[in-house]
Amino acid sequence: MPYTLIGIVAVLVVIILFNTIKILQEYERGVVFFLGRFQTVKGPGLILLFPFVQKMTKVDLRVIVMDVPTQDVISRDNVSVKVNAVIYFRIVDPEKAIIQVANVFEATSQLSQTTLRSVLGQHELDDMLSERDKLNSDIQAILDNRTDNWGIKVANVEIKHVDLDESMIRAIAQQAEAERARRAKVIAAEGEQQAATKLAEAAKILEGQKQALQLRYLQTMKEVAGDRTNTIIFPLPLDLIKPLLDMSDSNRKD
Repeated sequence: MPYTLIGIVAVLVVIILFNTIKILQEYERGVVFFLGRFQTVKGPGLILLFPFVQKMTKVDLRVIVMDVPTQDVISRDNVSVKVNAVIYFRIVDPEKAIIQVANVFEATSQLSQTTLRSVLGQHELDDMLSERDKLNSDIQAILDNRTDNWGIKVANVEIKHVDLDESMIRAIAQQAEAERARRAKVIAAEGEQQAATKLAEAAKILEGQKQALQLRYLQTMKEVAGDRTNTIIFPLPLDLIKPLLDMSDSNRKD
């Protein structure tokens, strides 16, 4: 009988010590309740509690990475897409995180899903694909504001994937191909315009220098004849070589 009593006392002592002595890590805090009422936040290190009178709930203060499940979103231009994201947040007020919300992680997850659908639904598909940084900032600001009463700080939000159906992918590819063709035509037209401008300037210069025009004509004939093995006969009007003959006569008289 004495041994039985000793065993019972030993078990009671262990239970009391287990409920009295708590050790919290550097990244943990303990929300202490006294007879069901909030008392204080303790930690880190060694924590002593009155057994059966005080109770403590641990809170992790490290950054938490949470995946937002894939959401069906209809953009402002009526395109259906599937979008998922990831959020980075941490608890900055352990008291609010325990008292103000029953399950802080589930509440944050559900709020992230509804906010993601709401924000992306206000933008067109092109914005989702090209302005992802801005959308990330908008979602982060909204979540951070709404979770402030839960003692949560949302540090960052990243949209991971924007998935389209096959028909929409083909339509976007066709649109991109049409845009590339348009740019190619514009560049070709600009090149033709620049070439025409240069040719007009060269024509004006040659128009004022008859000798240069004749020499250019002869040079062109030489280039054409050099590229062919057959004999090529060009008509040579007298008025083309008259300036050259005049120059020759002038030199002889001198």
